[in-house]
Amino acid sequence: QDYLEESGGGFRPSGGLLTLSCVADIAIFNPFIMGWYRQAPGKQRELVASLANEGTPVYTDSVKGRFTISRDNTKSTASLRMNNLQSDDTAVYYCYAKLRSGVEYWGQGTQVTVSP
Repeated sequence: QDYLEESGGGFRPSGGLLTLSCVADIAIFNPFIMGWYRQAPGKQRELVASLANEGTPVYTDSVKGRFTISRDNTKSTASLRMNNLQSDDTAVYYCYAKLRSGVEYWGQGTQVTVSP
């Protein structure tokens, strides 16, 4: 069963804008933490941004000032607004959720491609 459903990936030119969305299944309603990871070809998966349901956003340095994560806890959704996209942002982006119990969930991934 897929507990996280992502949408919004695509192709953009450098400097473009893209918003990713993630919806958590009712079975894991309002996860403690929701966030986004990404994995570029030949690289390890890395945290992009995360947000606890009563916390402040955490961003990896390379996206600070360009990406914004937000949540709607009433709908168990998370979004990642990506401004000023760069070619280094090209990767598969995965939605992530963690419950207070420590159980983690991953989405299937959505491809983001930024042309130089």
